[in-house]
Amino acid sequence: MVSTTTRGQSPSGMQFLPADRSPSASPNQQLMPLTAQVIEGDRLAIGECDVVRLLEQFGSPLYIVDEFTLRSSCRQYEQAFKQYYEGDSLVLYASKAWNCLAICAVVASEGLGIDVVSGGELYTALQANVPTDRLYFHGNNKSLEELKLALDAGVTIVVDNWQELRSLTEVTQQTSQIARVMLRLTPGIECHTHEYIRTGHLDSKFGFDPDQIEQVFETLSQTDSIRCIGLHAHIGSQIFEMQPHQDLAGVMMQWMAKAKQHGLPMEELDIGGGLGIKYTESDDPPSIDAWVKGVCDAVKKACDAHQMPLPRLLSEPGRSIIGSACVTGYTIGSQKTVPDIRQYITVDGGMSDNPRPITYQSVYRSVIANKMSHPADENVTVAGKHCESGDIVIQKAQLPKTEPGDTLVVLGTGAYNYSMASNYNRIPRPAAVLVNGGEANLIVARETYLDLIRHDQLPERLTSGHADSR
Repeated sequence: MVSTTTRGQSPSGMQFLPADRSPSASPNQQLMPLTAQVIEGDRLAIGECDVVRLLEQFGSPLYIVDEFTLRSSCRQYEQAFKQYYEGDSLVLYASKAWNCLAICAVVASEGLGIDVVSGGELYTALQANVPTDRLYFHGNNKSLEELKLALDAGVTIVVDNWQELRSLTEVTQQTSQIARVMLRLTPGIECHTHEYIRTGHLDSKFGFDPDQIEQVFETLSQTDSIRCIGLHAHIGSQIFEMQPHQDLAGVMMQWMAKAKQHGLPMEELDIGGGLGIKYTESDDPPSIDAWVKGVCDAVKKACDAHQMPLPRLLSEPGRSIIGSACVTGYTIGSQKTVPDIRQYITVDGGMSDNPRPITYQSVYRSVIANKMSHPADENVTVAGKHCESGDIVIQKAQLPKTEPGDTLVVLGTGAYNYSMASNYNRIPRPAAVLVNGGEANLIVARETYLDLIRHDQLPERLTSGHADSR
């Protein structure tokens, strides 16, 4: 789909194109997918596919996932843990960032496991043939049906609270099954991120608090149907700091040592994920390699301090694997100028395909895919089409002069866009394609109006035309 490829950088896109195309480039430090380039002097291509033509073929809006960038992130995590950690390790993709059959299959083919947080995510991973010994089931309110699904599949269950522990004990004793579990602890470590995505401090809905842990250990030591093999903690998301994860290693190893005193095996330690990505030019996250090295060094130091053997080390990156691998393409429609205040341009999507700006005040960058050589000399507000004044995709977008029909591309939309998408205003959710080497494959079909009413039920008395409103 690409002709006359140009690797030179354009006036409007020069700050967005990957600064480093080498195999060691850390995708989370790039604004664009690693394969992004300008073709025919003016057009954006990703995975050697012309973005404008992708929208013509698959419709608009459209999620575009670059397979090369996705696989590069997986491989960099795998290679870094092998390089910096002498013990066994397993990288788990935190699939809440984007869970669908194709993404699960790609990640699993790179040797990663998958972290799921619901029966639906678990079912999807199982249908994608992810090996069950690489599946870990999280969540703070798992239903009995979800617990039974996890037990039958033989996946590891990360127990979050007393209620779940009691339910799991009851189910395993009824079915004579043995549950393989880890315990989620609240370590009391804060990191500087958005309040809603900060999950490791003491005031959190997740995990056992420190004053409960020894009682949990004692209970598990007397429960034959549950085998507790390790501990888990997660301290937040979109983190740029290294120190919180280094502190976490010391806290967790202290509790690992106490668990062993209660006769629990404590073979695995899961330090969560949370490494951030570059959404704007000012964002400066650590590279995948640097983050992994810092974590591994901290765990080894903590093990030495507590005279503990190296556990199997698990991590759960999500955003830093999928975030920079995806962009969302939109078609520009109406425009409005409010004199001396702002200029609006409207796209054919918004809060139903990317709720993060209205939910978290998240900031994104964008380009015009069919005007990559044009100077970005206009400051505009990119608005969505939904019936909400707050449906703003980007408050201040520096773009070339735009016209209806132009293709606007929002960068870094792989994490929590598709997974949090909705049908607000009864708008069908977009399609998604996986691009690689000039080939584009549909991985999520575009919803139709028929899909919107597929599960609606119309009582018969309302179809006769003689409905009684009394």
